[in-house]
Amino acid sequence: MFLGLDIGTSGVKAVLVDDQGALAAQATAPLTVSRPRPGWSEQDPESWWLATERAVQALDPTLRHKVLAIGLSGQMHGATLLGADRKPLRPAILWNDGRSGSECAALEQMVPMSRGITGNLAMPGFTAPKLLWLAAHEPDIFAAVKTVLLPKDYVRLCMTGDLATDLSDAAGTLWVDVAERDWSDTMLSACRLTRGHMPGLYEGTEITGTLAADTASRWGMDRVPVVAGAGDNAAGAAGVGVVNPGDAFLSLGTSGVLFVANDTYRPNPDRGVHTFCHCLPDRWHQMSVILSAASAVDWAARMTGFADAAALIAAAEQRARLDNPLIFLPYLSGERTPHNDPDARGVLFGLDHDSDAAAVGQAVLEGVAFAFADGLQALFETGTTISSLTVIGGGARSRYWGRILAAALGRKLVYRDGAEVGPAFGAARLARIGLTGEAVADVCTVPPVRTAIEPDSRDSDMLAAKRNKFARLYKDLRGQFKE
Repeated sequence: MFLGLDIGTSGVKAVLVDDQGALAAQATAPLTVSRPRPGWSEQDPESWWLATERAVQALDPTLRHKVLAIGLSGQMHGATLLGADRKPLRPAILWNDGRSGSECAALEQMVPMSRGITGNLAMPGFTAPKLLWLAAHEPDIFAAVKTVLLPKDYVRLCMTGDLATDLSDAAGTLWVDVAERDWSDTMLSACRLTRGHMPGLYEGTEITGTLAADTASRWGMDRVPVVAGAGDNAAGAAGVGVVNPGDAFLSLGTSGVLFVANDTYRPNPDRGVHTFCHCLPDRWHQMSVILSAASAVDWAARMTGFADAAALIAAAEQRARLDNPLIFLPYLSGERTPHNDPDARGVLFGLDHDSDAAAVGQAVLEGVAFAFADGLQALFETGTTISSLTVIGGGARSRYWGRILAAALGRKLVYRDGAEVGPAFGAARLARIGLTGEAVADVCTVPPVRTAIEPDSRDSDMLAAKRNKFARLYKDLRGQFKE
């Protein structure tokens, strides 16, 4: 068995994958997010470790005993700040935290070549501007910082005692020269940091340490090796075989991601496209990212009184009216691609006396789809081509949402067996490669196609007119929510 761990925003997932590549078991332990102020998003790092313990110990102990190696995946960008005792100094500032907008501008002013070095536009979600905010607003804590880790790497520290990260995750800090696959002294210095504040940097399949004896005892397994792993999106790509140029996936998780694998470095920072190292050597990837995808549907379900997102989607599907007049801007936590606007907010436009919960649900599904379409256009502007688009994440369970997405994107969507398992499965694959040295092509295979959804021309025509309104509405409102 190979154990894959995914330190997500809403929970920690643990999966066991056997030596034939089949999913043998999985378990999840929930997490909560703290929002102490508008636009802020934080978590207690210790909660990640406690949830990891719960998720692993919920797996069948007879299977745990067979684990040969462990891989890690996790939410990206979170600033986990440790003091000299390697303990957290404050709650971690997460990927969807928008407080550091002014620090992004300051960072790019300090380093005019920052976009050339990092391949990315400075955005509040990234780690570097969070440290500039900390230096300005919590100087005593900043002065005490000895190490900055990403969320999954704090769990690694708890597991092994090692300070290490992988290139795919580290590329999202704005402290990495993405073309050279190394820390950038220039970017670190701009944040008053050095390589000494950073963990060791590894390719995703490299072994970074060994499971500590006490943890191994609690988990009922040997002191097995732990590989570097990946940021959640790169791990998800490894899990569904999106590793070759032109391979792509659409992830319907808390956030939404369009991910394309490349064999060259191909940035487009001015349009908010993320260009990062892949979790495999000599490979890169591009992403367009929207900050609220399935989480927008969760919000709408709570607001309208449905038991969960699935019930709201079912209500929208029962009516199946793509001519619904409501327009929804899904910017509940600001937005990244292509707007880079932390002050953007959600908007439900066009309400009348006939608007009901199903209509709201329909508008939310469409609004997320339109945001994805904006991101896809930004990817195409770099010359990127997409050969196949696989859907992953919790939202992949809904074929109706798939119908809307296919129409909005104008592309065939492919659904594969096991794609909902996501990054934890990819982390287990990386653990296997790290232990056995097998070829990537033999391990990171593409799962069988379960179904596919082709865009319907009538749906596409109806949504095209609404997408134009969607774009104009954002343009007209931009800046209205800035404090």
